[in-house]
Amino acid sequence: MGILNATPDSFYGDSRVNSLEAALGKAEQMINEGASIIDIGGYSSRPGAAEVSEKEEIQRTTGLISKIKSAHPETLISIDTFRSKVAQEAINSGADLINDISGGQLDPEIFETAAQNKCPYILMHMRGTPATMMEMCHYNHLIKDIILYFSKQVNKAQKAGIMDIIIDPGFGFSKTLDQNYELLEQLDLLDVIGLPILVGVSRKSMIYKALNTSPEESLNGTTALNMVALQKGAKILRVHDVKAASEAITLHQKLGTNHEDAKT
Repeated sequence: MGILNATPDSFYGDSRVNSLEAALGKAEQMINEGASIIDIGGYSSRPGAAEVSEKEEIQRTTGLISKIKSAHPETLISIDTFRSKVAQEAINSGADLINDISGGQLDPEIFETAAQNKCPYILMHMRGTPATMMEMCHYNHLIKDIILYFSKQVNKAQKAGIMDIIIDPGFGFSKTLDQNYELLEQLDLLDVIGLPILVGVSRKSMIYKALNTSPEESLNGTTALNMVALQKGAKILRVHDVKAASEAITLHQKLGTNHEDAKT
């Protein structure tokens, strides 16, 4: 999954696009490098990001979705939003999936939107809102609490009629630096939920703060953690740098092939 931000304030500058032409070029590059999903967002979820109206979020994303879908009909497009109205307008414009950082907590009607449109839904773990999430990092038991959250929200989504659900443990959301690594180390425990796992660690602060660098210098760290995520069972990598992630996936699959050969 390649990240395409139609926002002026996302934390990683190279992921931002400020014109339709630039966005189309970026999307085409990611597709050529191996992306099968393009994730388009019009609302930055980084701590301290500016509030964006529904109208502006729709204006930022729908035209872009329509153009990319027209140029690359075989590529899946996800709309990165927690708002049901934005999700519906994005689907009307050609989006195939909903990627909701709030897991249905900020706008419960988004479950109905996904169900009515028979749209796969990515359900992420987060506490609070993007503005308050980093004040809500206390857990009785990190992994157990996250599994309990998913069991509740997945049940709600399924009762609403959503057939295809992907879970995202939400690296960097409502978690300290150390909690992010505890979560990654125990990611395979989320297999108990029985749903595909998406991992998004690309160039996040859990990397550049640990290495005392910056988002711009965090590709190597991203690739290292993406390989760990694959080994722990991740099925989708959400990334800024598709070529590097595609190479990690290819090498991980090669490891699996050799393992099968050895067993045979």
